[in-house]
Amino acid sequence: MAEWKNLVSMFYSQADRMGEKPFIWSKVDGSYKSLSWKEAAYQITTLSSSLKNLGIQSGDRVFLCAESRPEWIISNIAIMALGGITVPAYTTNTVEDHHHILSDSGSKIAIVSKSTLANRVITAANKTDTVETVIVMEPLEGEESGKIQMVNWADAMKPQSELSGNIDELISGISRDDTAVIIYTSGTGGAPKGVMLAHKSIIHNCVAARNLLTGFGLEDEVFLSFLPLSHSYEYTGGQFFPISIGAQVYFAEGVEQLRTNLTEAKPTLMTAVPRLYESMHARIVRGVDQAGGLKAKLFKLALTLGEKKLDENNKLTFIEKLLDSVVEKLVRKKVRNTFGGRLKALVSGGAPLNLDIGIFFSALGLRLLQGYGQTESAPIISANPPEKIKLHSVGPPVSNTEVKIADDGEILVRGDLVMQGYWRNETATKEAIKDGWLHTGDVGKIDSDGYIEITDRKKDIIVNSGGDNISPQRVEGFLTLQPEIEQAIVYGDKRPHLVALLVPGVEHATDWANKNGLSDNLSDLIENKEFIKTLDSAVARVNSELGVIEQVRRFALTSESFSVENEQMTPTLKVRRHIIGQIYKEKFESMYK
Repeated sequence: MAEWKNLVSMFYSQADRMGEKPFIWSKVDGSYKSLSWKEAAYQITTLSSSLKNLGIQSGDRVFLCAESRPEWIISNIAIMALGGITVPAYTTNTVEDHHHILSDSGSKIAIVSKSTLANRVITAANKTDTVETVIVMEPLEGEESGKIQMVNWADAMKPQSELSGNIDELISGISRDDTAVIIYTSGTGGAPKGVMLAHKSIIHNCVAARNLLTGFGLEDEVFLSFLPLSHSYEYTGGQFFPISIGAQVYFAEGVEQLRTNLTEAKPTLMTAVPRLYESMHARIVRGVDQAGGLKAKLFKLALTLGEKKLDENNKLTFIEKLLDSVVEKLVRKKVRNTFGGRLKALVSGGAPLNLDIGIFFSALGLRLLQGYGQTESAPIISANPPEKIKLHSVGPPVSNTEVKIADDGEILVRGDLVMQGYWRNETATKEAIKDGWLHTGDVGKIDSDGYIEITDRKKDIIVNSGGDNISPQRVEGFLTLQPEIEQAIVYGDKRPHLVALLVPGVEHATDWANKNGLSDNLSDLIENKEFIKTLDSAVARVNSELGVIEQVRRFALTSESFSVENEQMTPTLKVRRHIIGQIYKEKFESMYK
């Protein structure tokens, strides 16, 4: 693995080795269909030849906006095969978002999937001076292309030149130090900044991940990809790491179909953000509560004994060991089967994991490895190794990665994983990287075993009018742990106490509406006094676990999501909170009257 010169040669060497074996799985007409490594390699080579004929050369940027699907990976590697630079974008982006990324990156070509996304991208592309062509994966439904040349995917997949004969020669000229991708992420300046990641940064992460999980053997692995591939975490962990070990990748259909997809794919490894695990936790607990009786008692016993086993200083008695063997078969095995029955580990990253969630899954016999990183580090900085998990930490630095704590407590990182800088933003780059050290903006400490503990986000605090410092992430974490609450933003800087804006949990709202014979339209429910009382109870539960200054005194509800998909790495949270605070400022301020 370490000898690969670039990400493209990594893929082709694996494709040569794996041949006709399945590589990517996606749903077609209601069932999963696979694309083999050999066929994927052929499609990548073919698309590269089309991109070359459309004028893409080494160093050119190509914009990519699509939901997770085989064509995403095909496009990404095909761009790189020409020495080009992929510029991923979220499918949730507005026209203005797309315009900023397209114009700032200077992309020459945009690749987009379906008609609903293409409309926004084409509108944005027509406002730029650089975009010449848009390639669409699916037929359009009458969109006006304006000055943009439109190319259908089917036409782009027709061989345009003899590129296949010299693909090895072509990619041999791509250096590890060349930029592979520019991932746009929010920054303190407001407008998204383009994080430039070299081939070596992502290869570094792949090698580190393999070293971390080497005890699993890493043979015939199956991943279930849930996060969008435009997310830096999934870009590396759900795309290139599986490629680096010759694994299969199944694309999940979405939150609602996740449980079905788990039993269909039977993954051995799965990476996701804490919010997904919180959602799974809520569903499991809800199902047990609804079942009640003996099932609920056995489940509680499995948790109690499982938690006790996690404590090295608290051994099970003889009777407890007998009971534990019973609940292992009757409870834990059934829970594991809902995840497909073959999981070696769940990996959590992208944001801090609530300790209670980690304990919950671990007590049920599901190994959950919390890690830490950010887009600027490609993204993995540290992770808990399977052989020694500390649930309250984010693990030790991954291999070939230096981490130190600055005098003010900030976590600093150095190594090949560190970004090259922010695209066309030298000022921001100099603020983030000093003397080779990436300044993460996170505050933490390193214990005697070398494990990193994140204690705060630098300057990401609320200072109330009494001068007390409050960590908003901590309070929001407790709130979103409740099944009644999907998302939460707390507010209270320079104010006497905290207030919060909450998005009710969809499942909770649907269940409550059905029981009360009402429509489950969330916009209507948030005006219903009886429904609001259920959220009041949830907030009261949270307040009982918090200190006086952390307690939420008042809250308001909204049916509008805070765009979870764009909640990437920890450094974006402060900006996200600020933006939402401005959007809902009147609503927040009204809670103080």
